[in-house]
Amino acid sequence: MSESQRLVILASGRGSNFQAIQRAIDQQRLKAEIVALLSDRASAGALELAAAHDIDSVCLEPRHFSDRNEYEKTLMTAIDGFAPRWVVLAGFMRVLGSEFVRHYGGRMINIHPSLLPRHRGLHTHRRVLEAGEREHGASVHFVTPALDAGPVIAQARMPVADNDTPDTLADRLLPLEHRLYPATLALLLGHRVELRNEDICIDDQTLANPLQLGHDLDDDGRLVNHGAR
Repeated sequence: MSESQRLVILASGRGSNFQAIQRAIDQQRLKAEIVALLSDRASAGALELAAAHDIDSVCLEPRHFSDRNEYEKTLMTAIDGFAPRWVVLAGFMRVLGSEFVRHYGGRMINIHPSLLPRHRGLHTHRRVLEAGEREHGASVHFVTPALDAGPVIAQARMPVADNDTPDTLADRLLPLEHRLYPATLALLLGHRVELRNEDICIDDQTLANPLQLGHDLDDDGRLVNHGAR
């Protein structure tokens, strides 16, 4: 596998998005290799999933470091040792410092459970309901120093039902996340996707709006509506 297809994934929890990405690789829908899984929690289920797939894993818990700067320098060294093309945040529940983010500028992405720029941060499902919104979704975006504020590459959308609760919204959104993340990664690996200042360029064409899964982008990462660019 060439360096351009190497992925390092960072996860703090059960690793369902990590598993969705690995499943897409196993099914040959995503031509990539996950070369390592890094976590900040020894209890993370993602570490067990990595072991089951014979993927190298590293656990670095912040409590073992004197401060955030020391922690992030060690994390950076660990990631760089695997020489990834893309650093993929999949439920990594830490706010990363500016120096760390800039080191991976234009090659670190995250999935967030809202239609960004709406509802950055935590508790997105509850906040969608409190705002009376009729649509919810997930966004894959480039990571920049401001929390959940990086340019959005692609989104998946779903309606909010009258009887939805935060839990039912989360449960219904998760399968969409599991489609959206591998599809976006396939796009990144199959096209020249660059972050130029605050603009996303795909094959030298500026993306006017986030790509919508099922409309502009299919599950295999193919662009199906060029008018979206």
